[in-house]
Amino acid sequence: MVILKEGSRPPWVGLGAAVWMQIASGNAFTFPLYSPSLKSVLGFNQQQLTILGVANDIGENVEFFQASPATSSHLGLCFLLVLLLLSWVMVCFGWLLARLFSLCLIGFRSASTSCSILYTAKKLWFALCIATNSSAWIGTAILVTNMRNFPLSRGTVSGILKGYAGLSAAVFTEVYSMVLNGSASSLLLLLALGIPSICLVMMYFIRRCTPASGEDSAEHCHFLFTQGASLCLAVFLLTTTILKDLLPLSKTISYIFIAIMVILLMAPLAIPLKMTLFPANRKKPCQPTDPISGDGDSNQTDPLLTPSSSATFLGSFYEPDDISEVDLLLAVGEGAVKKKRKPRRGEDFKFREAIVKADFWLLWFVYFLGVGSGVTVLNNLAQIGVSLGVDNATTLLSLFSFCNFLGRIGSGAVSEHFVRSKTIPRTFWMGITQIIMVLTFLLYASALSGTLYGATALLGICYGVQFGIMIPTASELFGLKHFGIIFNFMALGNPAGALLFSGWLAGQIYDAEAAKQLTSSCMGPSCFRLTFLFLAGICGLGTLLSIILTIRIRPVYQMLYAGGSFRLPQSSGH
Repeated sequence: MVILKEGSRPPWVGLGAAVWMQIASGNAFTFPLYSPSLKSVLGFNQQQLTILGVANDIGENVEFFQASPATSSHLGLCFLLVLLLLSWVMVCFGWLLARLFSLCLIGFRSASTSCSILYTAKKLWFALCIATNSSAWIGTAILVTNMRNFPLSRGTVSGILKGYAGLSAAVFTEVYSMVLNGSASSLLLLLALGIPSICLVMMYFIRRCTPASGEDSAEHCHFLFTQGASLCLAVFLLTTTILKDLLPLSKTISYIFIAIMVILLMAPLAIPLKMTLFPANRKKPCQPTDPISGDGDSNQTDPLLTPSSSATFLGSFYEPDDISEVDLLLAVGEGAVKKKRKPRRGEDFKFREAIVKADFWLLWFVYFLGVGSGVTVLNNLAQIGVSLGVDNATTLLSLFSFCNFLGRIGSGAVSEHFVRSKTIPRTFWMGITQIIMVLTFLLYASALSGTLYGATALLGICYGVQFGIMIPTASELFGLKHFGIIFNFMALGNPAGALLFSGWLAGQIYDAEAAKQLTSSCMGPSCFRLTFLFLAGICGLGTLLSIILTIRIRPVYQMLYAGGSFRLPQSSGH
């Protein structure tokens, strides 16, 4: 544990702890590891199996119950701790149920009727929803908190956090293959007990702190170090997974690899440790505040949000419901409170104000088409591999996870550079990657020899970019004040795409092809060819919408990043 001394900077402790929680919250990505076992035990067809995969996507992304009160709560740090404790209970309960039902299904398979199997499978669907829903609770809390702690580096922070979330599949694959010996039942037990333990230890360190008042070269170096550490971890995970498939590794070697992985995961905590041991200056450390609403010490204000006078501060940052009547009258007297007007793009929007904007829905549909097509491949990755002659899905999943990480962390860094140097809207990169996705799906459909791994790598990168770009774009267009609920509505694009493109489209086409072959498992390129062609058309539409959105919001980015650095816009005021 890092003990914070005077002069240290708690936001970096929170970011280091958030890395571990993001790895833990990526448990929904493990579906390809245990889905073949479920399919054989349940005797399901592909469409029924993909519906179980949709349960993961729904649970991982549907999270309004926490997002709405979190954005307006005044209960402070304790409120966040209560929310994370609830998520801890959910993940324990959900994954334990999933393991129990999977074990029960084995018994039903040998001694009971198909009706009993289907009845228990329905319970498994709800158990998976509950288990993965904890990911949404955790993800929102740590993302909103860290973006508010580093408001000048939103793209970089979201890229780092979502990058580690993308790496979680490779981390679980490493443990699954090297420690658990490929046991799906043991994996479910690990998810039920290991993830809650990590969250319980780390959640206290996720807290809201007052950010720096301007650009900081040391902060830039610290971000580069964190990105470098995450890249080293990603390369290590991919390399060891490939070695495991090519060479017989002893238990000792496997455990050494796991130990190195844990050390690399701890690397971001070196930053607050270094700042504690070698403080650059003697400043008063940040006081904990509400990680969602920003409440805390009333004598501290966010330097980025503090204008020249207290009256302007009241008029620009708070709404009339947030201040006392006396303060409001004083603000009116000083001319700080003006006639209420609707917010402009780049200012703080309430959810009901944002949802009626064309930019909001353009961003949602671009994201929906991009991640919906990507998650379709992810949910069917094991069956895609089998149909093309690859029986072991661990290498494919690890490759997808590695490239998903590159897309997430790379999109944050690249878009941050070009938005500051050229004021190019981040959505430009969503359009570029969706063009690449069109080509990737055509490559999948062709089923040319030796292209499966290359296509999976390209798709992983492009899929990650959709996450890495949507998050900072939503915060820049609609502000951070109500970002929690806005982000969670945007995230609904993932389960919506999974339900339509994976659960309905891909599953039906696969089963139809399997019926033609008179088998339960379809073999050959035809199993998913029509699905890939349809997804290519979907991404073509996404490219067109992203171009329209980029043209529309270019003036917003010219306003926000004029001069090469982020400038907070004037509030809508009242």
